[in-house]
Order: sequence, then structure tokens, then C-alpha cells
Amino acid sequence: MKAKLGIAPIAWWNDDLAEISSDISLEGCLAEASQAGFTGMETGRRFPMDAKVLQPILDQHGISVCGGWFSGLLLEGDIEAEKDRISQQMELFKAVNAPCIVYGETAGTIQGDRNAPLSTKRKLSEDQIRDYGRKMTAFAEWCADQGMPISYHHHMAAPIETEEEVDLLMKHSGQGLPLLFDAGHMAFAGGDVLRVIDKHHARITHVHTKDVRLPVINALDRTKESFLDAVIKGAFTVPGDGSLDFDAIVKRLASYGYEGWFVVEAEQDPIANPPLEMAKVGHKELLRVMAAAGYEVVS
Repeated sequence: MKAKLGIAPIAWWNDDLAEISSDISLEGCLAEASQAGFTGMETGRRFPMDAKVLQPILDQHGISVCGGWFSGLLLEGDIEAEKDRISQQMELFKAVNAPCIVYGETAGTIQGDRNAPLSTKRKLSEDQIRDYGRKMTAFAEWCADQGMPISYHHHMAAPIETEEEVDLLMKHSGQGLPLLFDAGHMAFAGGDVLRVIDKHHARITHVHTKDVRLPVINALDRTKESFLDAVIKGAFTVPGDGSLDFDAIVKRLASYGYEGWFVVEAEQDPIANPPLEMAKVGHKELLRVMAAAGYEVVS
């Protein structure tokens, strides 16, 4: 089995919280990711949306686009409107041969609101998730037909956050809606990361290898503290520096034949956690667990 290792620029600059962003350029970010050993980078706010501008920069550093966030509004919105909203990113991603667009639902989310405690996140009924799942399936099938699939990102402080909510979305959506598995977000939400893989492996098309610091998470007052408060306190980190057993996680994915990208996405304060140093830690740990699981890491 083959795997590719990528990283997200959120370790260098945070798209939701400027105060925990460094002033490093896109070129500097790509250079450090390459130095750490990664061959892929997800997109962020400092990426140009013109492939003719972006591709030469990527080529200079031996990096390819391995995904990137799209702030979806389909929970409350219209499919045709979402087609228009995603079109520019879709054209860019097709031009640079990205594997997928990461769909994150931002209608009703509190993930970017530092004044919104974690306990106040939007909760959907099963009937609401059923309707949402139908819309998401239709939208995902359309995206795939256009030549650029999406992968659905369950996320802390978003409407689809918990293991139960992921289960319901998978139950009430079709096979045409792929799932992004994020170990860190699922652990933060109190889910069983291995059980989620067992239940939904057939839908997983993209993997975020986000680690967590459980002592930080367990000490949070979710009635008062927000998702961004948790990030600032250091809830997330890279594999090899946190509480999750990525040896077991990667072996479980391998047991179901998952092949594709494993992306380090660990938003942290770049002053307290120098991105290059943390990227090297994450890359070293991923190489170790990939070898143990029988993966061949390719560029």
C-alpha cells in the first residue's frame, strides 16, 4: 500500500485567529514543509487562486496541493449557490491536480467565534441531518462529476462534530459523499477514533493526522471556553507530541486498505511551537508508524 505525507499551513498561520499566525511568506512556509520531508501542502489564505501563479511556486519547493478547506454553507443554503461559491477553488484544484477539496460546514458553526463556548454549538435533530445528508450527497456527486471530489470534514464546534453526528450523517447520505477522518477532532469530541474507522472506512478518502493534548482538553470548561480558546491553550499538536496512538490509528486504516494522503493539520501558536521543529517531529513519527503498518511512503 502507498501513502503520501502532507501538512497544512495552519501550523504557520491560522486563518481564524491572526494572533497565532507568524509573518512567514507562502514561499517560506513551503520551504520549511519541504525541509521537514513533506511533499504535500493543503491551501490557506496566503495561497494565490491563480494556478499560473501558484504552480511555479509549488514546483520550486517540490510540493503539491494535497487538499484545502472550503467553507460550505449548504446546511442553510442552496445547492446552486454552493456550486457558484466553490467554482473558483474547484478550477484551481483541478489545474494543480489536487486530490480533493476539504468541505467544512460553516453554516451555524461556532468554530471561529471566540465568544461562543463549546457547549453552545449547534445541535441538529436526526430529521435535520437526514435532510442535510441528502443535500450533501447531491452536492458531492456534482463535485465529483466536475472532476474535483470533496471530502467531508467533521469538526469541533461545527454542526457535525461528535461520533453520533458523523454516524447519522453517514447513515442519511449516499456513498457519493466521502468522509475526511480527523483523529484529533474526533478525540476532542469524545469519540472512539478506531471505532469510527471501523464503521466508516469505506467512505474515508482523506485523513488528517491531528494529535491532541488530552490534559489540555480535559481541563477545559466547555460552558465558558471556546474552540479557539482551546487552540490557544494548546489542545492540538503533531503526531508524536500528543496523546493519540497513531501506530494503532494508521494500522487500522491500513487494515481496510486506505491509500492516499495523511495530512498533519495541527493549529498551534507558532511562537510557542516553532512550525519547522514541530513539522519534523510529525514527519518522523508518521514515517515510523507508516513503516510499521506496511505503507510505502511516496512523493
